[in-house]
Amino acid sequence: MSYDAAIVQRASARLARRKEIRERRRWDLEQELYRRQPRLRELDRAIGGTMAELAGLAISGKPIQADGPEIADIRRRNLELQAQRAELLHTLGYEPDALDPTPACTKCGDSGWAGAEMCTCLKELCAQEQMKALTALLNLTDEQNFDHLRLDVYSDQPWEGKRSPRENMKRVVTVCEGFARRFPDYPLHNLLLSGGTGLGKTFLSGCIAREVSGRGYSVVYDTAISLFSTFEAKKFSRDLGQERQARDDTRRYLNCDLLILDDLGSELTTPLAQSTLYEVVNSRLQGGKHTIISTNLSMEQIGARYTPQVVSRLAGAYQELTFYGDDIRRMKR
Repeated sequence: MSYDAAIVQRASARLARRKEIRERRRWDLEQELYRRQPRLRELDRAIGGTMAELAGLAISGKPIQADGPEIADIRRRNLELQAQRAELLHTLGYEPDALDPTPACTKCGDSGWAGAEMCTCLKELCAQEQMKALTALLNLTDEQNFDHLRLDVYSDQPWEGKRSPRENMKRVVTVCEGFARRFPDYPLHNLLLSGGTGLGKTFLSGCIAREVSGRGYSVVYDTAISLFSTFEAKKFSRDLGQERQARDDTRRYLNCDLLILDDLGSELTTPLAQSTLYEVVNSRLQGGKHTIISTNLSMEQIGARYTPQVVSRLAGAYQELTFYGDDIRRMKR
């Protein structure tokens, strides 16, 4: 899983704030108990003193045996002090470890990383931050999921010699739901959602994004115009900050677990747009990454607009799902 660096940064900041809040609460409780029972502070200082004695012996260079009398004496005094401290905390109504700086996550010690691997606690926060970003981009609502999807808004009458829009959408939804809920193991790795406006392509993209992101995978959603502009900035920008940001964004497009590219065909068909689309499609196929592309163009129109190399990869590696019928958004209005 490859989360966007900005997502990881925000999630890590939340993890650090949580740790800071817990430490502050522990410190406040410690100061309160010190005021209520000054003997507790004395015991903590004495316990700290025994630990300093052990450290002093370790760096003294003297030949000290682990089971020797000096260490045994320090250990005995430490245990006696610990017992007194536990009894005192009990009289105050607290467990012996009430003031210990215990991490919320024992796997990573609240660092977010277990060795070189991202810990589950940080992954959960990354998923939450990613969902915030997707919600803003896709205007997601709580109802935008497969459980709230309605098929009765589609006509049940045959459409231009084909099955009814409702029957067609049953098939489309079945594929999209399987893709999302079995990601990344669904037999179809890439989808091409094609059809006119107002037929549910963006809604279904949002449903998929919510489901896949909620299962802990990195999802990037963007429009074709934005994606092509980013690659253009990476290549031609003279502003170092803008070029660096564009480089980071292009890396997101190429490396995320699922890329959802919306509104293909709305951009100007320039040589750079042609080469960029090929780079994105081809790189993600070679890397085994999953992609969803939505467009108002038919496959025939795509063939007339883009290079044979792009068309070949879309036709060979993408499952086309065609949307047709009356404009649902217009009907609702």
